[in-house]
Amino acid sequence: MTTQDTADLGEFQFLSGETIPSLEVAYETYGDFTGDNAVLICHALTGSSHVARRPDAGDETAGQARAWWGDVVGPGKAIDTTEYYVVCANVPGSCYGTTGPSSENPETGEPYGTDFPPVTVGDWTRAQRKLLDELGVGRLHALIGGSVGGMNVLDWLRRYPDDIGRAGVVAAAGRLDAQVLALDTVARRAITSDPNWNGGHYYGGPEPEDGLARARQIGHIMYLSKASMSRKFGRRSAGRETVHETSPDPAAAFFPYREVESYLDYQADKFVDRFDANSYLYMTRAMDDFDLSAGYEGDADALAAFEGDLLLLSFTGDWHFTVEQSEALAEAAREANVDVAHHIVDSDHGHDAFLVEPEKVGPPLSALLEEGLTGRLITDTDDEDDTDSFAPVHTSLFSD
Repeated sequence: MTTQDTADLGEFQFLSGETIPSLEVAYETYGDFTGDNAVLICHALTGSSHVARRPDAGDETAGQARAWWGDVVGPGKAIDTTEYYVVCANVPGSCYGTTGPSSENPETGEPYGTDFPPVTVGDWTRAQRKLLDELGVGRLHALIGGSVGGMNVLDWLRRYPDDIGRAGVVAAAGRLDAQVLALDTVARRAITSDPNWNGGHYYGGPEPEDGLARARQIGHIMYLSKASMSRKFGRRSAGRETVHETSPDPAAAFFPYREVESYLDYQADKFVDRFDANSYLYMTRAMDDFDLSAGYEGDADALAAFEGDLLLLSFTGDWHFTVEQSEALAEAAREANVDVAHHIVDSDHGHDAFLVEPEKVGPPLSALLEEGLTGRLITDTDDEDDTDSFAPVHTSLFSD
C-alpha cells in the first residue's frame, strides 16, 4: 500500500525560537506497518518525499523531480517495500508540500518569503519525529539518508538515539568543509544578487530565475567528479546550432558551445521550473550550519548514546563529502563504542554516485536492514590492513 498525504502538525517552534502557527508536512509511505518494520528515509538537498515509484503516479508527482531513489526503494528492491514500512517526509523550508518560504503565512495571507523562520537540520529531525508520532510509529527499524539527508540521520542519532535500531549514512559527513561552504556561499549570492529576488518577496512577480539557475549549475559541478566530467563531456562541442540563446556575450558565437555548457544550461532550465529560490537559500544554509559536535565535546560524544548499528557509505570519487570525512565519523563512532562499519564504494561518479549507481548502493543497505552490520555484503575499513586503502581518487574538482 502507498500513501501520499500532508499532516498538519500544528504550531511549531523552530530552534531559532521563532514560531509558525501551523506546520504542514508532505509525506509518502510505502508498504504496511506491522509495528516494528518502519524505515524512515531522509532526502537530499532538493529532494522530496517522492522517494519511490508509485503505481498511481508513475515516476512524476506534482511537477517534482522523478522518484529520486526509485531503483533502491520499492517492491523487491534493496529497501523492499513488501517487507518494510517506508516513510519519507519533505522537510520544513523546502517547496514540495511542506511549509516553507513559498507557503502562505496565515497571519498575512501572503507567502512568507524571507519572513519564514531560519531552518536547521535539527528542525527537520524534530518535524519528522512529530510526523512519526502522528503515524503511530515509535521506534524505527532503520533510518537512512543520503547527502544532507545523511546529516539528518546523524542529527537523529544524537537527538533521539533510543528511537533507532539501525542507521545508514550515505555520502555525508559530520560537517561541511571550507571549500563546499565557499561554493554554497557563491550559489546563494547568485540568487540574492538577482534583481528579481527583491529581498525574498518576489512571489506574484518576476522570479529570480537567473540567480537560481547559476546556483544550481554550481551545485551540479559539485556533484560530479573530475573523471566523470571528463568522460561525459571532455572538451567536445555541442554544435553551433545549439548555442544557448540567452548568452549576453556577442563574441560567444565565435567560440564553440561545449557539451558541458549545454548540460549545465539544460539542468538549470529544468531546475528553475520545479524549485523555489528562497527554499534553495534556506536548505543550503541548514546544511552549512550543521555540525555534529555542536553542543558536545566532539563527534564521539555526540554519537555515544546510540546503541544500534551504524553503516557509513562513502564513494572514492566524491569530493563533496569525502571518504576521509566518513572515516573520521567511523573513528569517532569506534571511540564511542558504537557498532559501526565504513563501507567504501569504488566509483568515479562523484557525489551523484549514491543516486546513479543503485547496484553498488543497494546491496549494503539491504544487508543492513536484514542482518545489521554482520551482513556479508558490508565491508569495513577497520578490517583492512592498509590504512591508505581508502584514499579517494579525487579530493577536489579544482585540484592541480
